[in-house]
Amino acid sequence: MTRERQAGPEGGAASQFRPRGTAFLLAQVGAHAAARFAERISVLGVVPADVGLLRMIAMQPGRSQQSLAGELGVVPSRVVTLIDGLERKKLVERRRNPQDRRNYALYLTDDGMRVMAEMRELGSAHEDEICAALDRTQREQLAGLLEAVAAQQGLAYGVHPGYRQPSL
Repeated sequence: MTRERQAGPEGGAASQFRPRGTAFLLAQVGAHAAARFAERISVLGVVPADVGLLRMIAMQPGRSQQSLAGELGVVPSRVVTLIDGLERKKLVERRRNPQDRRNYALYLTDDGMRVMAEMRELGSAHEDEICAALDRTQREQLAGLLEAVAAQQGLAYGVHPGYRQPSL
């Protein structure tokens, strides 16, 4: 369906209430992309919050729960709850930190590494689906523009702000 057809007839009282603007489009596409991503990865038995944590642990094996809390901007007890879920799914294991026995070091299990490998394929397919209307140059330009907006808004690079919501 074309944009003109979706928008309805031009003019009239209804047209003044039609959603417009970049912020609305970002929210609309973002909500759609997030829902499609969650649907796509459900075959792996994970949710988007799991994937983000697995990625962060994979990038820095042996990191502490406290370092995750700091990077995510949440209280440490929140991370404990999130890691408990990943541990129940047998995707992450806690090991005593040899330098500080009060802290745990986090590592992906073999299953966790398998899920991450499958995620790369699913993530690539997801990106291709969501950005199918754009050529490579347009995708790169859009990514650069969105990175600039995210930086200006003070969003931590690579960290989804949804972790700060208690429902995740």
